Amino acid sequence: MKIIFNGELVEIEQAPCTQTGWLIGAGVFETIRTVGSQPYALDLHLQRGYKSSISLLIPMPDVELVKESMSTLLASEAHENGLLRISFDQSGQWAAVHLPYQPISTSANLGIHPEALVSDGETLKRYPYEHRLSILEEARLLGFDETIVCNTEGKICEGAVSNIIVCIDGQWITPPTSDGVLPGIMRQLVLAHCDVQVKSIPLSRIDDVTCAILLSSLRIAQEVQAIAGRPLQPSHVFVDEIKAMVQLHSVG
Repeated sequence: MKIIFNGELVEIEQAPCTQTGWLIGAGVFETIRTVGSQPYALDLHLQRGYKSSISLLIPMPDVELVKESMSTLLASEAHENGLLRISFDQSGQWAAVHLPYQPISTSANLGIHPEALVSDGETLKRYPYEHRLSILEEARLLGFDETIVCNTEGKICEGAVSNIIVCIDGQWITPPTSDGVLPGIMRQLVLAHCDVQVKSIPLSRIDDVTCAILLSSLRIAQEVQAIAGRPLQPSHVFVDEIKAMVQLHSVG
């Protein structure tokens, strides 16, 4: 399998990466959905990645080189449905991998993570990513597809690896990034083009949630069928609207 390493197309064995394309060490990363080898919202992802790099003092390559390298990679490792991951480590090295991805077609059953996370404002998209993946794995062992994460102030943040929008009193809302939320790209598109408000959501109002949707760059939008065993009302119509909006505003 070929990957991009520091702007060059190489075999994965020639780069200091895992077999799934993660650079060894720590840094920032972006994961991007592709369809027909076309990336969704590439510019928005790169803008977020470069912004995150400033906070972590990570030296970054020229953005046009990154874009040209992505075109080369997507042409070399083509997939009808794919996962494009770009990682930038603290030494200034960077890599990208394009892997096959199986789109999610089912609704999600959510749990509630028992441990509150300390909120330090807006979350950065950084690796190693094991902590969030371990939270997700714990939820799956309990029979859930994802889990709601809350902060120490008792407010809902997001899922382990996704943002969330919920409907309370007939209004769709999503928590602010200041509550410890990752500024997700799909979340950004939804806020720009859909009737969704930004508002803190106390966990104490969880039983007032009538509908919910998970947002992430891979799943795009996924209907939630239940939270902690309590069934929710269907939201597939809004899910379909979000998916159509995202394709309109992020591809090409």
